[in-house]
Amino acid sequence: MAEAYPWQATLWQQLVGRARHAHAYLLHGPQGIGKRALAERLMALLLCQRPAALQACGQCKSCMLLAAGSHPDNYMLEPEEADKPIKVDQVRDLVGFVTQTAQLGGRKVVLIEPVEAMNVNAANALLKSLEEPSGDTVLLLVSHQPSRLLPTIKSRCQQIACPQPQEAQSLTWLASALPDCEERERSELLSLAAGSPLLALSLQQQGIREQRAQVVDGVKKLLKQQQSPTQLAESWNAISLLHLFDWFCDWSNLILRYQLTQDEEGLGLADMRKVVQYLAQKSPQGKVLEIQDWILAQRQKVLGKANLNRVLLLEALLASWAMLPGQR
Repeated sequence: MAEAYPWQATLWQQLVGRARHAHAYLLHGPQGIGKRALAERLMALLLCQRPAALQACGQCKSCMLLAAGSHPDNYMLEPEEADKPIKVDQVRDLVGFVTQTAQLGGRKVVLIEPVEAMNVNAANALLKSLEEPSGDTVLLLVSHQPSRLLPTIKSRCQQIACPQPQEAQSLTWLASALPDCEERERSELLSLAAGSPLLALSLQQQGIREQRAQVVDGVKKLLKQQQSPTQLAESWNAISLLHLFDWFCDWSNLILRYQLTQDEEGLGLADMRKVVQYLAQKSPQGKVLEIQDWILAQRQKVLGKANLNRVLLLEALLASWAMLPGQR
């Protein structure tokens, strides 16, 4: 059974205490806060034949089939490959499942994650099933970026905002999940994950701190003219484009914040504080705003899975970054 996270306790009580469930829920919130686990717990409860204490029993025929991944009344819809869209043919197969009669005589439950991975045709193909699912069917849609969803998708679901834990709660959970990490390392991981503890754990497993150290070192060499944009763009081939644009977006925000406030406590993580402060002191604010707008535009393209020339994109980013310091 999916893990029950302590920061979801209140929401769970609200969900399972209902006398009647909606036909479609949209569970949304930042990535890495346990939305998928919450959806899986709810799915298990809705399918369970003998629920007890507001939980699936884990022992009935339905629970056993679900645990084995062979429940005939459960349908999971995800991208066929990581970071790829959910295709219209996948949704048509789902629609066929929704129109069938439940084989075990209870509910049918569908889980879609991430729902924003559906392209426009796929999303439109889902609308009829979302509006009028046949029989006793519940659709659980999990979204990390609900702003990217069609209004027609959102309007057909009961929207549930999933809570992000407080920092102290996240660090306590990470201390249990990463006992071999130092407290400082866990705090850095949580910061890199924008406060989402499960994402922090995933980033640690990906070696994110080592990747960031490589990027920070490269940025410092770029500003000292010890490495060119082309050299750095090629050397960062193994690092996610989204991570890179997230970091540069964060740094541009920190530069602007320091220019406006002169607050040395707001310079971000220790690895880039001196660089951020230097760029804030040496860069015209107009240039910082310009590069920030450009970074945000490119980041949206990355999120939208646009077909981008990675090396040329990073060269353009780094060339602009190298030109930030100048006459104010």
